[in-house]
Amino acid sequence: MAATAPAPQLPFARPNALDLAPLFARLRQQGPLARVTTPAGDPAWLVTTYDEARAILGDPRFGKSHPAPETASRISSAAIQSGPISTFEDEAREHARMRRMLVPAFTAPRMRCLSARIEHLAGRCLDGMEEARRSRPDAPVNLHEHLSFPLPVQVICELLGVPSGDRDLLRGWSERIGALHGGADGQGAMAEFQAYVATLAKEKRLSPGEDVITDILKVQAEDATFTEDDMTRLAAGLLFAGHETTSTRIDFGVMFLLSDPARRDHFAADPAAQVQATVEEILRMAAPGGLGLMRYAREDVTIGKDVIARGDAVLVAINSANRDAKRFEAPDTFNPSRTPNAHLAFGHGGHYCIGNALARTEMRIAFTALFRRMPRLHLAVDPHTLPDHTERLAGGVSTVPVLW
Repeated sequence: MAATAPAPQLPFARPNALDLAPLFARLRQQGPLARVTTPAGDPAWLVTTYDEARAILGDPRFGKSHPAPETASRISSAAIQSGPISTFEDEAREHARMRRMLVPAFTAPRMRCLSARIEHLAGRCLDGMEEARRSRPDAPVNLHEHLSFPLPVQVICELLGVPSGDRDLLRGWSERIGALHGGADGQGAMAEFQAYVATLAKEKRLSPGEDVITDILKVQAEDATFTEDDMTRLAAGLLFAGHETTSTRIDFGVMFLLSDPARRDHFAADPAAQVQATVEEILRMAAPGGLGLMRYAREDVTIGKDVIARGDAVLVAINSANRDAKRFEAPDTFNPSRTPNAHLAFGHGGHYCIGNALARTEMRIAFTALFRRMPRLHLAVDPHTLPDHTERLAGGVSTVPVLW
């Protein structure tokens, strides 16, 4: 009997931060599903094609809970998004409560109201870039350090009501919580993070603000089943998710735009007219992190020739689905004029990302402000040489050296 090849382990090796691992394309050709090994060493299904990824994300037979969490495949040893959450019985109720609490705070009209404030914060970030350039005229400026990271952090902190003086604390916690193999250190960071949120909540109960954490506390006060641990985990998750994903996409968007001088010049000639379509293409193409959205089967489900058994872990590889040639013509080409551009960057179905309007607003403002002020911006290095943080849940880069 021929030996069975071991299932490939995630994250797959990729040539650079901008291109996908070649194995994704080979797996798409073989079929929508593949058996893989998670970074934690457990078995899982990987979904690589667009149609099946969209179908599974919208299928109520798949969720984030597990019938026996202690036996579930783990995705990683990160302190967040590493395994099942909730229980089969409670998942729907807890998810509905979470969306009822948060959707009003993240609507597109609310984001339009926030736009002027985000523009002000982006302007301050660009002031910092210019000051850094003046202080060392011959040295490249790290755009990640001055714009991509601080802007989303400042915005989510203001939205949630985190004091400005505490924002530097987030970086250390975020890096430790999002480490794929963080283990006990990541769990310790999450505990510190939750303790901080609990202290902040205590202050807001005495002196409520006009912010999302105050909104969450109002719901908690009326719902005895919404525990303190539930509250602090939700707030910590919002702080983490609210800046990591947007930060990486600003970095990747700048790298895509600056990889081709003609592309940059075209965008810089009229950013306001082009930014919406450009942001959507950045969201489709940017592929930080090499895993996917985690789901567990609530019952046996047949897809093609494969049967996903009840309780099996499923990773929906959004990055791969967004490069599926059956859905997107020339999928590896950056083309803001493509239409339609129905990418899955924010997922699909009941768990569609609540923060999508916030992320889109921040990205539109960041790219417009950046290229209006610095239309001759260019990279100081080949973007394909920038190291990708495959050891982190959110992936991404920590350095984007630019000159202008």
